[in-house]
Amino acid sequence: MAFAVHVNTEECLGCNNCVVACPVDALELFSLDPVTKEKIYVVQDGTAISVDFKSELCAGCGVCVEACPTDVITLTGRGDSRHMAHT
Repeated sequence: MAFAVHVNTEECLGCNNCVVACPVDALELFSLDPVTKEKIYVVQDGTAISVDFKSELCAGCGVCVEACPTDVITLTGRGDSRHMAHT
């Protein structure tokens, strides 16, 4: 089953809750070094610049959505446009 996660990085706090909560390590939160363009696993100025999502690992459980304190994550899958909302 193919699932997709979208994170509104403009609103993301970079708290890392989604990454820690994911039971299959499908999310990776990082910033990029401005010189080398390598991943830095420390959020800069309280904001994450990039979120990597590994769809092949995602189980579609929605734990990342529930872990987000600012409701900036949506999960879709199975070919539909169903959004899982944080409650």
